Amino acid sequence: MADYERRNGTQRGGYNHRKRRHREDDGVDRRPLRRQYQEPVHLKVRKQLLTIAESPLKKTDEEIRTIATTVAENLDDGEIRGTFSDLILQLITEQALKIPFVAAVILALNAQQPEFAQEILAKSTTALNEQFRAGAWREVKLLLRFLACLQGILEGDGVFPILEELFSRSVDLQTASSEDSLGLEIVKVILLTIPYIMASSGSGFEAHATSLLEKTDIIASTPHALEALVDPYPGSGDDIGHEAQSVISLLQRQLQGEAAQSWELACLPRPWNVSSVVDEAEPLTLTKHSLPPVTVPSPVFPGVRPQSPEVYSSVYADQDMETVPPTSNIASLLLRDSLIDTINTLDYNRNATAKFLIDLDCYFSPNTFVKRATPFDRLREVEAGKSTWKPEDVAVDAVFSQLLQLPSPQHKLVYYHAVLTESCKIAPAAIAPSLGRAIRYLYQNVDAMDLELEYRFMDWFTHHLSNFGFTWKWTEWVDDVELPLAKPKKAFIVGALEKEIRLSFAQRIRGTLPEPYQALITEAKEKDIPDFKYNSEQTTYAPQAREILRLLRAKAPDSEIEPHLLSVEAEARSLGVEDTLVPSTDVYMTAICFIGSKSLSHVLSCIERCKDRLLALGPRSEAARRQIITSVMDYWVEKPGVGVNVVDKLLNYTILTPLSVINWALTDNIGKGRILTYAHVYEMISSTIYKVTNRVRQIVSARNQPGLPAEQVSMLNETLEKERAQMKELFATVDHALVGVASGVVDEMAVPRNQDTVGEALLMGWGERWLRVFRRKMAVEEAWIGEMLANQEGMDGSEEGAAMANGDVVLETQEDDADDGVS
Repeated sequence: MADYERRNGTQRGGYNHRKRRHREDDGVDRRPLRRQYQEPVHLKVRKQLLTIAESPLKKTDEEIRTIATTVAENLDDGEIRGTFSDLILQLITEQALKIPFVAAVILALNAQQPEFAQEILAKSTTALNEQFRAGAWREVKLLLRFLACLQGILEGDGVFPILEELFSRSVDLQTASSEDSLGLEIVKVILLTIPYIMASSGSGFEAHATSLLEKTDIIASTPHALEALVDPYPGSGDDIGHEAQSVISLLQRQLQGEAAQSWELACLPRPWNVSSVVDEAEPLTLTKHSLPPVTVPSPVFPGVRPQSPEVYSSVYADQDMETVPPTSNIASLLLRDSLIDTINTLDYNRNATAKFLIDLDCYFSPNTFVKRATPFDRLREVEAGKSTWKPEDVAVDAVFSQLLQLPSPQHKLVYYHAVLTESCKIAPAAIAPSLGRAIRYLYQNVDAMDLELEYRFMDWFTHHLSNFGFTWKWTEWVDDVELPLAKPKKAFIVGALEKEIRLSFAQRIRGTLPEPYQALITEAKEKDIPDFKYNSEQTTYAPQAREILRLLRAKAPDSEIEPHLLSVEAEARSLGVEDTLVPSTDVYMTAICFIGSKSLSHVLSCIERCKDRLLALGPRSEAARRQIITSVMDYWVEKPGVGVNVVDKLLNYTILTPLSVINWALTDNIGKGRILTYAHVYEMISSTIYKVTNRVRQIVSARNQPGLPAEQVSMLNETLEKERAQMKELFATVDHALVGVASGVVDEMAVPRNQDTVGEALLMGWGERWLRVFRRKMAVEEAWIGEMLANQEGMDGSEEGAAMANGDVVLETQEDDADDGVS
């Protein structure tokens, strides 16, 4: 009430209307002004340069002109000079799609501040020399691309002398060894630089390009020894509708075709036209610069990333409408190369990578693509003569080219999974239909696909579905459910459902499937914890097994458990069992699996407690060691993926050896080869082989570190001999077992055939597919080790290294004991 009186003009308060009226009549706003923030110029330039060409709503030529003018007017600011030049180099090596636009900024800047343009050139060539010495060939390629885009302001022949020098290094490598992969990579760098020179503001270099192409043709057209092993579709060409083509030979032919068409290069952007006129009223004179010295080392360093021949393939190859560039068009490789560099460089930020893929059409010439998210059916309405390439298809195709790259992709497969997932989340209407068509293409060609790629596809497919509610149009494949398991399509369906269950649980997956698929998920798969088989009185050794289980749960010492295990062995001896350690091991390991069935941490904790006894089994009985695997896989028979995970942990503890895992799968349980149709068996063998080969690679990399004392090098050489011998023994065991299946001479196939020959022919096909995968792995490892040791020998003159590289060192086969495992 008091407030009301004061506000209504009582003697105790109220507003001073007269004073307020005079303040308004004054006409001056006396309120305190908020301090205005002006962004520092170097930060403003940084933001503009980082986002150049990213938005289709902005005119790129205006962005280029604004950045160049701002930098030119503020070069006295030390922050501008340092930030700008450092950011230029960072953009070149991290965001390959923007290189032409960054070069256009330098061209525009050259018209106003030629001295600073020369400074940028000097820093670029310094960085190029550093990358040459490091053997970072992707970074070398990107820096050369930047310089190629600046060809118009370079004196003389510009970048061509560097390319000529690179070609001479490639010839040296190919002369030394026809199986050399580094020389092919260098030629590829040369061929991918030429188009940017010819699309630059420079002119009159047609003769230089033609001459260089004539030289590279000899190397580019010669098939590499490993090329046939990295074909993604080694099946019949009729199954896939196209023949695998080497990337380098394809690029050579495409460039020769462009030369015949006066270097049209229609897909490449040409933003440098803005550099010719900054102020339309005043034409500018072009200042040219001499290219700072660039030294290509001899011999060249191969770098840490292994090089191998590449084969071009597309997941959109069999469509009635052309949604990606055909192999006859150089855009197929130029677009993919820029995208691959972006994907593999930005592996630390999948969100940024996905955004670049979505915005692909911003970085190439207008009219290269149709409008984003154009439905596939609407492409038929596009006018004749106009492009029907979908930017989403081109982007997805590039990711799959890395996901399905042989012999191995540059990064972990899960990174490429994540890029596709993020892309689908950012632009679901555009990406989801493209992924659907890619999935259908890959599934239709599963029969002809390389086995390793089939399982990569399966892993991605199930992982991707797990991020989107496990929804898929399973009705499209319903006819394949009734096929025998030996058919690759049926094996794919079964393997995919198993992996989905691992990523979720059986009941949920069952709810996403049509009726014909229900039988593939049995009731036993829905149990979270499998039954303990020794709970049944009908099972031999049941009383002892239940007592051992009770003691293990109580964390009793080995001294209390040992009498019960001896009782099992005594009963087994009375039953005529030859190796009594086998049944006691089965009882012991099955109890461990049952106790640890709640989670991975439970089983690891139990294995850790029982490790000493498990480690002692191997030297006493190889059969008992393999029985550990049998017990694990029998217990997890309905969820074999869990069993494979447990076996992997036992390998890490060296309780199992790699050779014991291989023999268990490919000797003890090979049968007629039916085990080869199971996805979890391939996963077990492949991960075991990887542990061994990765250890050998780590030893080679450690040995090649510069500055090691002679004693340490000698010790590493001895370790390398031992590990390399074990690796060869492992591959030989795999090869021997698979040859038997592939040729139909395994024991069970050799008996009179009372079953249909079609089924056995299918199993022989599985043997051939497995054989191809592991022979490739062996060839790749031997080639990599030989190349790394030979290159190190060339750098330090080590005769021992040269002998090891040539395979002249006698490798002793070590006894298979508990120390043969890997960690």
